[in-house]
Amino acid sequence: MNIVHGNAICYSGYREGQSPREGVYPTYAEIKQDLLILSQNWKFLRLYDCGPHAEIVLDVIESECFDFKVMLGVDMAAEMSNPHCPWGADFSEQTLSDNRQANCAQVDKLIELSSRYTDIVFSVSVGNEASVEWTDHMVSVDSLVSYVLKIKDSIKQPVTFCENYVPWTYKLEPLVAVLDFISIHTYPAWEYRTLDDALEYTKQNYHSVALHYPGKPVVITEAGWTTQSNGRGIETWNASQELQASYYEQLLAWTNDEKILTFVFEAFDEPWKGSPHPQEPEKHWGLFTVDRKPKLVMESLYNTEDPLVIASEELAVSC
Repeated sequence: MNIVHGNAICYSGYREGQSPREGVYPTYAEIKQDLLILSQNWKFLRLYDCGPHAEIVLDVIESECFDFKVMLGVDMAAEMSNPHCPWGADFSEQTLSDNRQANCAQVDKLIELSSRYTDIVFSVSVGNEASVEWTDHMVSVDSLVSYVLKIKDSIKQPVTFCENYVPWTYKLEPLVAVLDFISIHTYPAWEYRTLDDALEYTKQNYHSVALHYPGKPVVITEAGWTTQSNGRGIETWNASQELQASYYEQLLAWTNDEKILTFVFEAFDEPWKGSPHPQEPEKHWGLFTVDRKPKLVMESLYNTEDPLVIASEELAVSC
């Protein structure tokens, strides 16, 4: 299959006081604000689940006639305990059984939304980082294959799976056989790489998978650089807006030249993620702050203190 290239970004719109854990979601108006900002530079959005947030996003895109194409995902819960997870992933059989039912319901919801929004959802993912060694939501390859086959029997959109680059070359071959394309994640900063060799490392990650499956398209569904860190997993000196901007520039120069569809991680900072520490790196991957102000990486494109001013005045959409 042919993968169309374009500017792509991961979008999750949770603001201060909002969290999927607590069931507090962005409103229609807030998501519309976000999409007005993102519509100035991006064509493709990646959503992580089929919950209320995703439903509102799809509704806003359709109702407001935004020109976005969406990769819709499934938020897989653990179907297996995983002793290799550093922060713990030991679950009771009852929990795992409940999770399997919840995953089936998520797949059904994916099928429903993809069928309802056929002009918006251009592809679907059967999960996110559910097979890598350290995951806290491990799902067996056989189970993933079964989910993919069910989805492909029900919708026309191509199906992928979003995962760290490592498992693709040693355990996911049976899954690749039923996928339409492969989606990899690459994070040099999480692997203690500096900007000096970050892009080269990203290229190595990509080619390790692409060369393993010469007949299968490979896209990047997560790549980016955090702008703050408390030292947990990423050294404090290896996180800044300057490093983010430089890596972003290098990444896009390469992927645009090679026509590799690449979803930058991510649109906006998300305070709900990770530990309570304010400099927790999980909270600071956005190209915009949580209050929707452009970081250094976006200042040349959004040369105003409030990108919503431009968005609302110049880019209002109509059906």
